[in-house]
Amino acid sequence: MMRANPMSSQQHYQRIAEAIAYIQNNFQRQPQLDEIAAHIHLSPAHFQRLFTEWAGTSPKKFLQYISIEHAKKVLKQQQGSVFDATFATGLSSTSRLHDLFIQIEGMTPAEYKYGGQHLTIHYQFSETPFGHVLIASTQKGICTLRFVENTAEALAHLKEQFPHAMYIEQVDAFQEAALKFFRQDWEQLPMIKLHLKGTPFQLKVWQSLLKIPMGQLSTYGQLAQMIDHPKAARAVGTAIGHNPIAFLIPCHRVIQSTGAIGGYEWGTVRKTAIIGWEGSQTHAII
Repeated sequence: MMRANPMSSQQHYQRIAEAIAYIQNNFQRQPQLDEIAAHIHLSPAHFQRLFTEWAGTSPKKFLQYISIEHAKKVLKQQQGSVFDATFATGLSSTSRLHDLFIQIEGMTPAEYKYGGQHLTIHYQFSETPFGHVLIASTQKGICTLRFVENTAEALAHLKEQFPHAMYIEQVDAFQEAALKFFRQDWEQLPMIKLHLKGTPFQLKVWQSLLKIPMGQLSTYGQLAQMIDHPKAARAVGTAIGHNPIAFLIPCHRVIQSTGAIGGYEWGTVRKTAIIGWEGSQTHAII
């Protein structure tokens, strides 16, 4: 599997995002490769090469992964089976990475009491195939992972969560482990620990998201059933909206029951890009 370095991935992503936004805005016309390439000021050959390097598949195949028809097919095929143990055992280890390697621990009230005055939080900004991120950790695990457009605003948002914590711009082992996920360094993946501030209900919803395999999709209603709150689809949606950990807690895999992508804290273009990229990695076309 090709591994582009993080900087080139970041640069590629800007172009890819432009292309995906154009495709979404003109999907009824189904624009051809030449037209999409022209829109982002590249030759068709250059666009094809750049896209394939980023996604691991051709633009044409990638478009299948992000179509409503594909989403509906995935939802129908797995109806009720996403969280089924027998379904999970038949999946590749790549599909189950989030479930197998990510561990959530809820913060105790004492840990975030008084605005986190007893917490020391290490943070850094890093590049990923889906854009710039802010990643931060306590002594127990990752507490924030956000895609960012503006670094100052992102840091201010983090400090609002824990206004009295001590902040140090520093890389640590928790962050390094988490960033391996983006680099597709999956063969020697360590356990990734998350240390999250959330209500018991939110933590339960976030935990359930880890069970959705890479390349698969779910709906708010399916998640509500999975956590034994079948009438709480709206509350599940609210909890997902408060997810503090992008990508590692894969809220991007939850879409509308119609097959439409639905909203995303960090933008629908990015959500579409991640869904398509994951489909490409797991060869999930049915």
